[in-house]
Amino acid sequence: MRFSKKNIAEPEINLIPFIDVLLVVLIFLMLSTTYSKLTELDLTLPSSNSAAHKDQINQINLLISADGKYFVQSNPVESKDVETLSKALRQASSDMDNPVVVISADAQTTHQSVIQALEAAQRSNLQQITFASQSQSTSKATAR
Repeated sequence: MRFSKKNIAEPEINLIPFIDVLLVVLIFLMLSTTYSKLTELDLTLPSSNSAAHKDQINQINLLISADGKYFVQSNPVESKDVETLSKALRQASSDMDNPVVVISADAQTTHQSVIQALEAAQRSNLQQITFASQSQSTSKATAR
């Protein structure tokens, strides 16, 4: 007995219609998509043309280092929390009338450290707060 093998045709998947459909979808998406540039914030660091006024009587200098340490009138603050900084600011402003807090923060200082300094000044009832800026001649020299 001879059994013959039946030739079973393997099914073929025709990819050409599939590619055509994908191209039509791609063209549709390309035509219907609007390309817009995302809005970006253009920030420039503060600079000053005037000479620095370092001899102000009612001025409290608050320095913030890159690692988040605070210095009030060049004296280090023991802790980084808001209460300790607020206490140091109250001590520094005890003998002054309406003092101005000048915050000088390092470029690598975190935003959280600056926000904590602002909160401590608010808790100490210090209303006049300003940020130190570098002169334009200094900023041009460091940009090179």
